[in-house]
Amino acid sequence: MRSLRRLLRPLSRAVTYTRWLHLFMGAVAAVVVVGVAFPGLTDPSAGMWLLLLFVPLPLLALAASVPGTRVAEAMQARLLLYPGPQAPHEHPAPEIAGSPSKSWGDRWRVFVWLTLRLWLGFGATVVTLNGLVLTLGLLMPSLWPPFGPGPVLLPGRWGWWYPLLAPVSGAALVAVIWGAGTLMAGLAPRLLGPSPAERLAELEARTERLLERTRLARELHDTIGHALTIAVVQAGAARAAGTPEFTDRALAAIEDTGREALAELDRVLRLLREDADPTAQRPTLAHAGRLVESARGAGAEVSAHIGGDLGAVPGPVSREGYRMLQECLTNVLRHAGPVPVSVRVEVLDSWLELEVRNKQPAEPAASPGGGSGLRGLRERAALLGGAAAYGPDDGVWRVHVSLPLQ
Repeated sequence: MRSLRRLLRPLSRAVTYTRWLHLFMGAVAAVVVVGVAFPGLTDPSAGMWLLLLFVPLPLLALAASVPGTRVAEAMQARLLLYPGPQAPHEHPAPEIAGSPSKSWGDRWRVFVWLTLRLWLGFGATVVTLNGLVLTLGLLMPSLWPPFGPGPVLLPGRWGWWYPLLAPVSGAALVAVIWGAGTLMAGLAPRLLGPSPAERLAELEARTERLLERTRLARELHDTIGHALTIAVVQAGAARAAGTPEFTDRALAAIEDTGREALAELDRVLRLLREDADPTAQRPTLAHAGRLVESARGAGAEVSAHIGGDLGAVPGPVSREGYRMLQECLTNVLRHAGPVPVSVRVEVLDSWLELEVRNKQPAEPAASPGGGSGLRGLRERAALLGGAAAYGPDDGVWRVHVSLPLQ
């Protein structure tokens, strides 16, 4: 019983009939162009049937050369070959390209698709018409005489076999229609799907989007982490100092840092919602003084030396240099507390040198972080073709970054 239901399942699925319609539409060109217009079905011989299959090919080649033909064929394939949940185990429709042909290779695949659709559609149409007539003739032999002596050449005494052969004819008809539709559905992703160049371009675009989101997440982490670190250090210092003047300065610094963090958060969220320029309003090394003043406001004794023309630093290097300096100062406040810090930013002929040195305290400040910031610093430098080194050096902790300007 289960095998019988499996055999009859194509009859109950709408996709079987929508795929037949797709094939039938593909055969219309042969019937109209050859059967009606040129040269006409005046002599239904074997040669005439071959004309129906080959004469329309130049017209199909002309249609395939139009880039928009792939869009039209892809739309029909999605609607008729993959009608929603009716075909859950078939090739997914998203694999079919929705853009015009961009190369002659795409046009060639569209031509092959149109040719196969013509041939399979013509064959399915012929089988459908003859199969229906044959099945009805087997079920009701009295209807057959207009078509010939009998649906099957059987002796007269075996005529009662006709109704028993009708299910065989019907099953063969369904099998041909279902097989042709399944074949077209399997060929659609290969002939109408994206070319290797289009798949590579889509993969590159997707990679760029992922990298951009990763970069935005890292920037947000740096900004919020810096603001929270400044706030924690300021609050702890104000509570330890216990003077109204220092408390006012600490609150002012916390307010300024929080406002900057909110502005940065708003910028990142706007970039995620809109298709805006991701480099718009991103801070650069020209704003390094903001970081130095923020660290000083947190109680650190920061001595800064900035040499060279910061305006000559390329945008990507300048923006990443700012984030690296922000990460370094945040790590100092987070792990060492308000200790003396020296910052050096030097623009040389072909390199940007960034160095941060801080005194190592006898007891490191408590930090809830996992220490992945320095590893990210090295990764950022490597992506720009530079290098980053960090570690203890004569009783101080030193971070040195070199970034190429070219």
